[in-house]
Amino acid sequence: MIETLRKTIEWLLEWFLIFLMVALTFVVVISVIWRLAGESFSWYDEIASIQLSWITYYGAALAALKRRHIGFDTLLLTLSPGLRAAGLIVAEITVIGFFAIMAWTGMQVLQVLEGTYLISLTWIPVQLTQSVIPIGAVLFIICELLSLPEYWRMTMAGKSLEHAEIEEEVESEMKKAGNV
Repeated sequence: MIETLRKTIEWLLEWFLIFLMVALTFVVVISVIWRLAGESFSWYDEIASIQLSWITYYGAALAALKRRHIGFDTLLLTLSPGLRAAGLIVAEITVIGFFAIMAWTGMQVLQVLEGTYLISLTWIPVQLTQSVIPIGAVLFIICELLSLPEYWRMTMAGKSLEHAEIEEEVESEMKKAGNV
């Protein structure tokens, strides 16, 4: 069940990110063409920066789900199994705690922004554009928790989930050298 949920969220995030990147590309290309024609969209800078922040937040959640965000499993793998488990627990609590604080603070920011609208597109509420903060933080926590069981298994087995491709190369070179 967890694997099905993980794959579903992964699929949704990937397609949402594709949509966001295509939309950003469209906005940038159209804006450049318009500028070359001697005109300029007043909303371009504001919308493009919002789109980029959405890509960043939702992309971070996808990276957490795939365990491709900045991590330190190489350091964990140098530790004894007991210290490795303790280090992993401390790291996960720290990351999840940070994003929980970010989600809570993001909700407070949304309350402060109530009733405000974008400068260039006055019909779009700033709350909508900034909703990415708490939503992205909660998504990151969910993705971190969904990827944790596999990460725990791999780390406790002494294998790097973050650098699997490197491990395969190292193992291959070790076999060639006769060290394995």
